[in-house]
Amino acid sequence: MPLDFTAIDFETANSSSASACAVGLVRVRGGEVVDKTGWLIRPPAGHDVFFELNTRIHGIRAEDVRHAATWTRQLVDLAAFAGDDVLVAHNAGFDMAVLKRACEATGDDCPPYRYACSLQVARKVYSLESYRLPFVAAEAGFPDFPHHNATADALACAHVMVDAARRLGVDDIDALAGAAGVRVSQITVTEPPVVTFAVA
Repeated sequence: MPLDFTAIDFETANSSSASACAVGLVRVRGGEVVDKTGWLIRPPAGHDVFFELNTRIHGIRAEDVRHAATWTRQLVDLAAFAGDDVLVAHNAGFDMAVLKRACEATGDDCPPYRYACSLQVARKVYSLESYRLPFVAAEAGFPDFPHHNATADALACAHVMVDAARRLGVDDIDALAGAAGVRVSQITVTEPPVVTFAVA
């Protein structure tokens, strides 16, 4: 199987995982970047306050997303871009939590994507003082990108996975995970409990 996947990165408005305010997506086919996109998101109601700390990190402000698509509207575009790909993210637990919690906040069905973490892979493949994305990407031959720009981060993540696969001599995501000793996980969506009332 070829090295095919979609790298993804979210930025959030505040400390809530549901507060997605930007997404970046990068499509990899046969170990080559073939497409990329990204856009701003109006965070779900109740999760749409912008914390100064978050804005200081990524530069996105409430007024920047005022006319952006809502999570529900852009989820269709996200799913259309990713298709059936395995998603890859740096510290994937964060990004998958954003995907899951934003869907919960809006009542949308969360796609049950399989996913892998480039941070976990990097810790197995590289010997670095820091495994923050800029350091890992530089080791993978992708230095000097605008960190915390969602599309740039997704592109950096894609380069890390391609480089790691090359170093390990593998050509698909499952083989890469196996060679690195990490898991390809899957988003699990828990159904709300069914409440029944007994008639006395």
